[in-house]
Amino acid sequence: MEVDVRNTSGQVVDHVEVSDLLFNAPIYEALVHQALVRQRANARQGTHSTKTRSEARGGGRKPWRQKYTGRSRQGSIRSPLWRHGGVAFGPKPRSYRQDIPVRMRRQALRSVLTSKLADGDLIIIDSFGLEKPRTKDVLAALQSLDVNAPALLVTAEPEENLIRSAQNVQRVKTLPARYMNVGDLLAHRKLVITLDAVRSAEELWAKSGRKAER
Repeated sequence: MEVDVRNTSGQVVDHVEVSDLLFNAPIYEALVHQALVRQRANARQGTHSTKTRSEARGGGRKPWRQKYTGRSRQGSIRSPLWRHGGVAFGPKPRSYRQDIPVRMRRQALRSVLTSKLADGDLIIIDSFGLEKPRTKDVLAALQSLDVNAPALLVTAEPEENLIRSAQNVQRVKTLPARYMNVGDLLAHRKLVITLDAVRSAEELWAKSGRKAER
């Protein structure tokens, strides 16, 4: 399919062909949701921990005799029933890691890219062309491109000038093409991607066939 390529002034400078496998793919909402849940689960550290009654300090002596006191039977002051006692069924360190096949992850990414292009939230530019780090230049480019929502700026390779220029802009994130993921694409409404980054993405995720999915 053919798409417009703009410059940082918002003017259309070219029309190029992009892969239908990447930007005109079937949209599977359930698959996108599954990929997002996996990504967020894998980001969890799982280091939360609480002490059980056996791990809480103290409580080795029975607080009072078993019978004939008029009070309920107690075996330890570190029982979960007591203040400062252990926690019953509290969280312990665990792994939240999930996994889905590579083919499903890539199809979810294709679905999100296709949806953004169809909704007009994907903008392809020739390059950012920053000669030096300057936040004002990034803000001017986003304004010219009519990008005023949370935006993801994607380049083929990390560009130091762009990274340093955009780091102070709220709700704007920079990312190399090979690190594009469902979570960041969904978290940012607008996707501004360079033409070189599009070609890199096509090399990574627009190949057909079972062998290419591995």
